Amino acid sequence: MHKVIEPKIMYFGSCLVLISTRNEDGTANLAPMSSAWWLNQSCMLGMSSRAQTVQNIVREKECVLNLPSVDMMPAIERLTLLTGRNPVPETKAAQGYRYEGDKFGIAELTQLPSLLVRAPRVKECPVQLEAKLIAVHPMEEPSTLVAMEVHIEKVHIQSDLLMEGHPNYIDPAKWKPLMMSFCEYFGFGEQLSHSRLAPVFGPVKR
Repeated sequence: MHKVIEPKIMYFGSCLVLISTRNEDGTANLAPMSSAWWLNQSCMLGMSSRAQTVQNIVREKECVLNLPSVDMMPAIERLTLLTGRNPVPETKAAQGYRYEGDKFGIAELTQLPSLLVRAPRVKECPVQLEAKLIAVHPMEEPSTLVAMEVHIEKVHIQSDLLMEGHPNYIDPAKWKPLMMSFCEYFGFGEQLSHSRLAPVFGPVKR
């Protein structure tokens, strides 16, 4: 039996993303988010235009999308309720946010230089995606929500995640991303079967 409900958010789950950007003074900002979806070499990021991350991306036209694994949850937790906006917006202050200028230090994470963008990568993240802004799309006006379309320019992958015999493919059995569903953390379970929905190439011998 199904029941009609009115959920507060349509947040069925996606991979958590640590977005690194450059502040106006050249320092680094770091923020976790999980309203992201992917298509070919592009990604859509859904956030509030009031966020420091959004303002940085709009100004700098670039960012790095760092994808943490499940064992990085403590670092993500250390970033919770922190903002790079100073002063803290009233709406965020009411939720308990406080300003922090050194997000990398607080999270105990390490900056790595990128190849094509000025924003740093997160060394501890097994996947690091340098991206450039394509467009900003307002959502649910007159709200502050926007969907930022970014194009992936450079992909950095931890070598032990690569598929044997296929140097440009990630082995999904090895990749253990940190997921979020309805504001709670989850990890992947065991693979159920091989998909025929959208195979990257023919059957893989294991």
